[in-house]
Amino acid sequence: WKKLYLAHHWPVTVCKMSANDCQDPPEYWTIHGLWPDKTEECNRTWHFNVTEIKDLMSDMRHYWPDVLHSSLNRTQFWKHEWEKHGTCAATLQVLNSQKKYFGKALELYQHVDLNSCLLKAGIKPRSSYYQMTAIKEALTRFYGVTPKIQCLPPEEGEKAQTIGQIEFCFTKELQLRNCTALKGESDAMQTDLKLGSEELSVCSDTLPTYYPSQVQ
Repeated sequence: WKKLYLAHHWPVTVCKMSANDCQDPPEYWTIHGLWPDKTEECNRTWHFNVTEIKDLMSDMRHYWPDVLHSSLNRTQFWKHEWEKHGTCAATLQVLNSQKKYFGKALELYQHVDLNSCLLKAGIKPRSSYYQMTAIKEALTRFYGVTPKIQCLPPEEGEKAQTIGQIEFCFTKELQLRNCTALKGESDAMQTDLKLGSEELSVCSDTLPTYYPSQVQ
């Protein structure tokens, strides 16, 4: 693999996609995962062991919660992320244990600080729509790289898409880079986000964009 995606999702949109037992989704962007752009060289037999990340627990619960199953003290979400993505990322020395993988993802999340960047740019949840190009420009201006932004397409009768996920790309040296595929790279991370029947896809630049403040 060539690059890592640090995916942030907007809990309110995640709950809108799937009427699981979402209760009071956090009103800040949380971590969805840290994903190599290809799932190869993964050690599928390397099972998740929650005791290895017990020192990270309070940060994990706060910044990397299982939005869909807020009611239970669940570790299922982290187990999935480790077994599907962490075991592939572990080919890098800085990510080659569960503690390093989850710890580094938390560190990158704090470093990117997406929540405060959006607030500084005046982009906050509201009932009126945003232009996707304005959101993109604000992020690119702030970070100097192009992130990948995913939305829930409009439902029938709606005219707006709903912002759901913002991914930042990192090199293997953990430096921010553009998320657009470079020559000879394929973008293989398209399929991770099916919840129920609804699916996030790359946002359209032309549709009005809804950044919801609570689950409708």
